[in-house]
Parts: sequence; structure tokens; C-alpha cells
Amino acid sequence: MKAMAETTLSDRAVIRLSGDDVRGFLQGLVTNNVLGDLPVWAGLLTPQGKALFDFFMWADGDDILIDCEAAQADALVKRLSIYRLRRAITIARDASLAIHWARDGGEGVPDPRLAELGRRWIAPPSEPASGYHAHRLSLGVAEGAAELGQDKTLWLEANAEELNGVSYTKGCYVGQENTARMHYRQKVNRRLFVLPDGSVERRSVEAPGDALVPEWLAAALAEGAEG
Repeated sequence: MKAMAETTLSDRAVIRLSGDDVRGFLQGLVTNNVLGDLPVWAGLLTPQGKALFDFFMWADGDDILIDCEAAQADALVKRLSIYRLRRAITIARDASLAIHWARDGGEGVPDPRLAELGRRWIAPPSEPASGYHAHRLSLGVAEGAAELGQDKTLWLEANAEELNGVSYTKGCYVGQENTARMHYRQKVNRRLFVLPDGSVERRSVEAPGDALVPEWLAAALAEGAEG
């Protein structure tokens, strides 16, 4: 990474999990497979399958780094700590690292949700990046508590399946039962859509109105209609 490159997403933070089998610990909590290749995008849900937090998980040796909203980082640490019980696991923000983004180039890896979103990596902070949020919204991708809501939107209504944010083969996790039922019964009747003004709304799949419908979402809606 070039010194002082303008790539840091200043509204993101890094949480480090270290200690006793952190992958196994997260595997029973989050929507995506932590035991395979990382990074992946995932959610931590309510028992009813509604989104509480969304984040990326990265491997750093035996540790796991969570790339999350800075405004929600302390709340996420607190929530994960509740599930930790007596496990010998440390969960804390790592201020020495930051999330970096570039629309193109060779640094980092493609965003695991959608390659067109650009490339991400974790490194010490540099200068703030610009253009990320406008680019993301132009592609119809919602993220974070302000857009996904907290305890309001079912994970599959947040387009998690189409954006590679859920595994149906990993085993149980918080909210898994309702999420799997919606998937196998094809019961996703409402979804999050990005509107032309950049706002995000939960709307009927059958009548999204003036929402932006990018190719990846249009294909999912067409497949659902055929089913």
C-alpha cells in the first residue's frame, strides 16, 4: 500500500477475536461459514432471523478480524461477549488497523458480496477514501444499521442470499431456523431496495415502485417469479 493513500473507510472499524477456537465460536453464531476461506460477509441475527449487525470476517493467523461499522463496533463487541460465556476468547477493537477500499486496482480482494463493489483490505490507517458509499448505493447494495435496520429486517429481505451472506450447509446459528424456512419455501415477499435519491426502503417484491433494480437483484426477482 502506498504511503498516505486515500483508501481508508473512516466509518468502519476492526474488531479482533483471539484465543480458544474463535472460528468455532463464530460458526455457531453468524449466518456464513467461518471454517472455509475468508473474507466473507455475514450477519448476526435475532432468534427470529432479523438483522442486528452485518460485517465482514477476515483471517489473521488464528485470529479473526471483523470489519464492521465504527458506530456499531462497541455494541457488537458487547453482543459477542454475551455469547462468549466462559470461553478463553478476547474480543476487542483493534485501533491499529483500518478498513481500506479502492474501486479498482490490484490491492486487496474483491468485495465478497459483489465484485463490482471494488476491492477491500485491512491495514494501518491512511487518508480517508471518497466515493465508496455513492458507488455502493448505485449498485443497489444496502449495509449497516441505518439501511438494514436493527431487529426490523429479516436477513433474506436484506438480499443476503444474492450477496453471498448466508450459508445453508454450515449448520445452526442464531436465527437459522426462520432463515432456512424462508429460503426453502421461497417466502421472501419483501426486500430492501435502494431508491434514486440514495435512501433505502423495504418494499414489496411484486411492486417495488421507483426503486433501483440492478442486474443481480433483477435476476433474483425473475427467478423467484418463475418459481
